[in-house]
Amino acid sequence: HVDPQRDNADLALKARVAAPLDRASSVRIPLADTVLYELHVKGFTKLHPGVPEALRGTYAGLAHPAVIDYLQRLGVTTLSLLPVHYRLSESHLRPLGLVNYWGYNTLGFFCPDPRLSSTPDDPTATRHEFRAMVEALHAAGFEVVLDVVYNHTAEAGDDGPLLSFRGLDNALYYRLSRENKAHTENWSGCGNTLDVYHPRVTQLVLDSLRHWVGEYGVDGFRFDLAPVLGRTDRGFDPHSPFFMALSQDPLLARAKLIAEPWDIGPGGYQLGRFPGRFLEWNDRYRDDLRRFWLRRDLGRGDLARRLTGTAELFNHDGRVPGASVNFITAHDGFTLADVVSYQQRHNYANGEHNRDGHHANYSCNCGVEGPSEEPQVRLMRARLERAMLTTLLISQGTPMLLAGDEFGNSQGGNNNAYC
Repeated sequence: HVDPQRDNADLALKARVAAPLDRASSVRIPLADTVLYELHVKGFTKLHPGVPEALRGTYAGLAHPAVIDYLQRLGVTTLSLLPVHYRLSESHLRPLGLVNYWGYNTLGFFCPDPRLSSTPDDPTATRHEFRAMVEALHAAGFEVVLDVVYNHTAEAGDDGPLLSFRGLDNALYYRLSRENKAHTENWSGCGNTLDVYHPRVTQLVLDSLRHWVGEYGVDGFRFDLAPVLGRTDRGFDPHSPFFMALSQDPLLARAKLIAEPWDIGPGGYQLGRFPGRFLEWNDRYRDDLRRFWLRRDLGRGDLARRLTGTAELFNHDGRVPGASVNFITAHDGFTLADVVSYQQRHNYANGEHNRDGHHANYSCNCGVEGPSEEPQVRLMRARLERAMLTTLLISQGTPMLLAGDEFGNSQGGNNNAYC
C-alpha cells in the first residue's frame, strides 16, 4: 500500500533511452568575424508579435522565420543561449511563488528542458524540436552556443534534496569539506560543487558535451563559473585533467569554448589563465568601459588597454585579442538601459530584501533614478548608450551583446533577474 501523502511518483526522476538522431549540421564562424548575442530562449520570443502565440517562448519560436529575419538584420553571428539543460528551481523560491528563470540549476546534463518546448509533455518531440531549432539557425548562418553549468547541481547544499548524484556516490561527485566530510564545499555559491577533478566526473562532463555536439549540432559552450573545471587538489591548473581531455577529444576539437573565469572558491579569479582555445568573459572590460563613460574616473591609458584586447592578460602562449570577450552588459547585472537609469540595484521582487545581486555596478542614472520624461535626461542616456556600444564594437576582442539592449529593454533596476 502506498501512502498518498508520501507518493512522489509525479515528481520522481525518470529516464527514456532515445534513438540516436541523424548526423547534425554545423556552422563555423571565424573568430575575427564573431559577434556574440546572449539571449534566453523563452524571454526572447515570449512577447514577439511575429511569432504564433503557441510557439512563443519555445525552441520552435526561436527558429521562427520572423525571429531569424530579425537576427540577420541585427548582424550578430553567434547565439549564446542561457541554460537549456533540464533544471529545477531552488527550494527557497517556491514559497515565494517564484521560479528559477535563468536556469543555472541543472539536474539533467543530457536533456533539453521540456518547459521550453511547444510540446512539453512529449520528451521525444522536445528533442526533435530542439534539433530542428539548431538546424534552422544553422541554415540561416548562425552558430549556436549553449551556456552550461558543470560547477554544481540542483541538489544544493547539505540540506538540499537527494535526487541523483548525492544518492549514487556523494563523495565521488561532489567536493567535500576536508574538515568535515559530511559537508559539501560551496565554491559555486549554490550549495555544492561538482568534483570535476575526479576521472568519473570528468567523463560525465565530456560525455555531456559530446552529446550536445553529436546529437544536436551545437557549435560551442559557455562554461558557467569555469574555474571549477580546472581546480585540482593544488588549486586552479590550466593543464588539469579535464582541460587536457577536452583538448584531445576529436568531436569537440572545433567547438567554440567560452569561460566565465571566476567563482567563489580558493583562487577563484582566473581571467586570462584559461587554455589557449578558450575565450573568456572579460569583466575588467565591462567595469572599465562603464567607469570611463559613466563615472569618469578611469584614465585614457586604462581605456586604451581595454580597446586593444587587454593584452596584459591575454598576450601570452599564442593567444589572440579575440580571446577577450568584451561586453558592457550580460544576463547577470543591469541591462544597458538600466546602467544609464539606475544608481542602485532594485531587486525587491526577488524576495531577498534587495540583498542579492552586485553592489558595484559602475552605473549612472543621469540625475534621475529610474524612468524619466525629462528631455535632457533622456538625451544624455541615449548618448551614453551609443558611446558604450560604439566603443564595444570598435575594440579589439570578441564583442558580446545582450539581447534587448538594442531596443532599450529594462528590468526596472533589477541586476539579478534570475527568478
